[in-house]
Amino acid sequence: MTTTVKLTVTGMKCGGCENTVKKALTGKEAIVSVDASHADDWVEIEYDETVIDEDAVIEVIEGAGFTVVD
Repeated sequence: MTTTVKLTVTGMKCGGCENTVKKALTGKEAIVSVDASHADDWVEIEYDETVIDEDAVIEVIEGAGFTVVD
């Protein structure tokens, strides 16, 4: 079963930053799709919640050098 979450992410300054986040997430098992907007500070991720959870998704984003805001 898939879940979609839209997270507020700071630190993305350009399209290259968007691509960094997308690449980090797309390489993970269970990630179905990723969209991002550096101009509006969000990342939307669709993932298989039976394999990965939201906390793990956040860890990947933060591991790529960006901050997820509650």
